[in-house]
Amino acid sequence: MSIASAKNKVIAFVSNSAWSVYNFRMDVIRHLMQRGYDILVIAPDDEYSPYLIDSGCHFIPIDFNNKTENPFLDYFFFKKLKRLYKLHQPDFIFHYVAKPNIYGSLAAAALNIPSVAVITGLGYPFAKRNWLYWVVKHLYKKALRKTTQVWFLNNEDAKVFVNERIVNIEKMKVLPGEGINTDFFSPDYNSRKKTNGRFTFLMSTRLLKSKGVRLYADAARILKKKNYDAQFLLIGFFEKNHPDSISQDEIVRWEKEGLIYYKGFAKDVRPFLENSDCLVFPSFYHEGVPRCLMEASSMELPIITSMNRGCKEVVLNNSTGYFCNVNDPFDLADKMERMVNLSIEERSRMGKNGRLLIIKKFNVAKVIEEYEDTLNHDLPD
Repeated sequence: MSIASAKNKVIAFVSNSAWSVYNFRMDVIRHLMQRGYDILVIAPDDEYSPYLIDSGCHFIPIDFNNKTENPFLDYFFFKKLKRLYKLHQPDFIFHYVAKPNIYGSLAAAALNIPSVAVITGLGYPFAKRNWLYWVVKHLYKKALRKTTQVWFLNNEDAKVFVNERIVNIEKMKVLPGEGINTDFFSPDYNSRKKTNGRFTFLMSTRLLKSKGVRLYADAARILKKKNYDAQFLLIGFFEKNHPDSISQDEIVRWEKEGLIYYKGFAKDVRPFLENSDCLVFPSFYHEGVPRCLMEASSMELPIITSMNRGCKEVVLNNSTGYFCNVNDPFDLADKMERMVNLSIEERSRMGKNGRLLIIKKFNVAKVIEEYEDTLNHDLPD
């Protein structure tokens, strides 16, 4: 059933999962609904689809694999999006992640629908610089020529696209990440972990090698051999068919060694953050601005992360946490050891500094303003 006859303006959000739309963009969506817009979400169906529908969104499932390198499947994805856009006639479209950014932008342009491409991170192709990189670069260059704006989540990603002449500097905008609701992610001092317990590290991430999961296990091994009485928790989900995925066998092996305690996927990460002493995220992935770092800092948890793009946006070294060298388990272990040896007061001060930084720099209210300003300026009458 088409929503083209909707009385209100229709704003579409097109992404690679209902989960990502619900977890990263619901504050924006709720605000736009309060302003009288109808929201259309187009994404692969998953367990978060009903949450979007219950929140008042129109949801249309679409099947596609963001990792496939098959040009015929990509062409069919473009055709499916174009058909959906023609049927539902959204007034404005926001695209996220590579394939919606490329094929969605092309489909929107073919129907004269204004759109914004949100580059949430450069990801796998830009890390490898192989033939796939050149294909993706060419496709991005062609597609982004048609968009109203191109948004980035950090300056380094924007610089790559400008220097590689993928997008004109006049069209780009750098957002403070995708923002975070600092009221939702706020410390609950009544349920906070008791300080006399075992020191607990937490890593919250998609289970990819380039997110630093193996580095975390190696650093845990180093600290264990130095007889530190700490536990190392891991939460997150496996990405089936991803070439960079950690295997379940590795997780099982680490658990048998007593290194990592895998707690599965958490719909709500706050209880884990409340019961941890430090968040660890040694990513060497081409990040945008990692949400796990914003969540932890917003809840006054000190963090250790790599001197990697996107990650270093969220940390003031020695003030809100520590930087570790990229892809270096020994330096990571050194920073984790340093964190364990801080006094409770010093870690608490780091956590409070982190929350102040998030409120000042990454509050979702700033991101909502960008969406609203763009729609006020570029949405057709």
